[in-house]
Amino acid sequence: MKTIALAMPDWAGHRAGQHVDVRLTAPDGYQTERSYSIASAPEDAYLELTVERLEDGEVSPYLVDELRPGDELELRGPVGGYFVWENEPGGAPLFLIGGGSGMTPFRSMVRHHRASGSRVPVRVLCSSRSLELLIYREELFKLAADDLIDVSVTLTREAPDDWRGYRGRIDPALLATTGWPAGEKPLTYICGPTAFVEAAAAAMVSLGHDPERIRTERFGGTGG
Repeated sequence: MKTIALAMPDWAGHRAGQHVDVRLTAPDGYQTERSYSIASAPEDAYLELTVERLEDGEVSPYLVDELRPGDELELRGPVGGYFVWENEPGGAPLFLIGGGSGMTPFRSMVRHHRASGSRVPVRVLCSSRSLELLIYREELFKLAADDLIDVSVTLTREAPDDWRGYRGRIDPALLATTGWPAGEKPLTYICGPTAFVEAAAAAMVSLGHDPERIRTERFGGTGG
């Protein structure tokens, strides 16, 4: 996993939760393109992308292993309007549920939340195979000191002996413990692998949450 920072002098800006398409062109003219969620807030100085290296990938090995300072990338975007969050006075509580690299757009949202001075209460639930694989680990734990942002982590495979967080996969009981009651009418965002997203969304609905207030985005190649 690697986060790359891109200087974008002509960038018109983005909204928290959007993504960009990265296109690579080989010397023989062959082109390939992949989508990556933007990990930085609209207020940040650089556009940041967090890339998980996939052994059989066509784009991620180049971005992780070969890209060097000063290199240029061809981007299209920002893309997407459904999976975005913007600070609105008096907005509903926010519940962010991420599995693996599905935490990427939530980093943008939480950073935007803080940079914009939002008073909307936020609860974040991160699912990771192990503590070592939890992306943005240090940044997430620092957020725990913010009175408006509550961060919970569940480890699904390996956990340190002194681990005090949650263990196991996300289920209705864990969502009820770490999230908002349905009566609070939170706005919920879920991002991660397809199976993870479908299970979390179904669990939220089983707890009485309005499906219209649940937004989902699916990632490939990583598990929570």
